[in-house]
Amino acid sequence: MPAQLSALPADVCGIDEAGRGPLAGPVVAAAVILNPERPIPGLNDSKKLSEKRRLILAEEIRAHALAWCVAEASPAEIDRINILQATFLAMQRAVAGLALAPARAVVDGNRCPRLEIPVQAVVQGDGKIAAIAAASILAKTVRDAGMVALHQNYPQYGFERHMGYPTAAHLAALQAHGPCPAHRRSFGPVAQLSLL
Repeated sequence: MPAQLSALPADVCGIDEAGRGPLAGPVVAAAVILNPERPIPGLNDSKKLSEKRRLILAEEIRAHALAWCVAEASPAEIDRINILQATFLAMQRAVAGLALAPARAVVDGNRCPRLEIPVQAVVQGDGKIAAIAAASILAKTVRDAGMVALHQNYPQYGFERHMGYPTAAHLAALQAHGPCPAHRRSFGPVAQLSLL
């Protein structure tokens, strides 16, 4: 059972991302304002939850949060401005897309995106603060669904299994087929192949 996560006031959003490390696909960020009057039991860092549990919780978050938004930065944007700045861009888009304007934000990690509201970084925040955990769950489930959909277009890479991460199978597929449009050309293993 995860420890009880801290709740935030109803004017504060939690922010997290999924997909900084993969060689393919977008980086996805979510911003969530939870209702302190309606806590969602079982929220935790998305990496500590089973896929089935994440999907159930994602539905509860969408149903009960005061506001939520998921946004992304594309592989082309990642290549153009680097993964950190692309992550911040996705976070900015997610906050801008909220139906309610938050007074401030808390973000998982040790770096903050530039926002028009005060923002605080919380290291391992997705295991400490309920709204950040909720954001991590939405970002992860949306990104995973996108990678499964991408598999339909590029089945040779096995995206539905490794979600774009640099597994041995993914690296072997890259060697065999070369990169596809969803690959991040600026990431080492893909960049090396692009030079060949």
